[in-house]
Amino acid sequence: MAKKKSISKEDFMSYYMNYVLEHNARPKTIFSLCKVMGTEEPLFYGFFGSFEGLEKGIFNQFYVNTKTLLEKAPDFRAFDSRDKLLSFYYTFFEILTANRSFVVFMLDGYKTDLKRLKVLSTLRQSFIEFIEDLNIETIETKQKDIDKFQQKALTESAWFQLVVTIEFWLNDTSAKFEKTDIFIEKSVNTSFDIINTTPIKSIIDLGKFLFKEKVQMS
Repeated sequence: MAKKKSISKEDFMSYYMNYVLEHNARPKTIFSLCKVMGTEEPLFYGFFGSFEGLEKGIFNQFYVNTKTLLEKAPDFRAFDSRDKLLSFYYTFFEILTANRSFVVFMLDGYKTDLKRLKVLSTLRQSFIEFIEDLNIETIETKQKDIDKFQQKALTESAWFQLVVTIEFWLNDTSAKFEKTDIFIEKSVNTSFDIINTTPIKSIIDLGKFLFKEKVQMS
């Protein structure tokens, strides 16, 4: 095959996905992948340090494609944080569904949850930034440490929710993955309802009281 003069990061990701689906296996080496692509190995390392890095890039690209589509939607910017998150979920899982065979191969291929989470680590960083940009309102306590903890808990629980939803989708056998759509709606709405419930405010007030008492007693 003639050598390509130039090849993009997206070309590597696309070819890798096609290779995996056609061979039901990862390429044995980076050299062999580059050889069949008609490019030089150093070009690969200009984008990725390993196949693992490439796989992380692919899952993050699903996020990038989702964000691009959302930003093109005329009404998205006017949505409140709940509707923005719902829109993200529906769009993100449409993209996952379009690439389901690859996603299932990748995630089912990891024998431990730790390795599965590792390949999703770049996606995690991007998603947490998305959640932070939503400016989801939490209960302000005017206690810096408590508010900081509250925000951290919000982003981590949002990521956990996405991971759980991916797991649900992987096991969903319903037509058009309708059960996943229902799960998304119920889980996102429930999470927002919990944030805004009076019992949570009461717990925060109790926490502030105990914190203040501890300071006074020390």
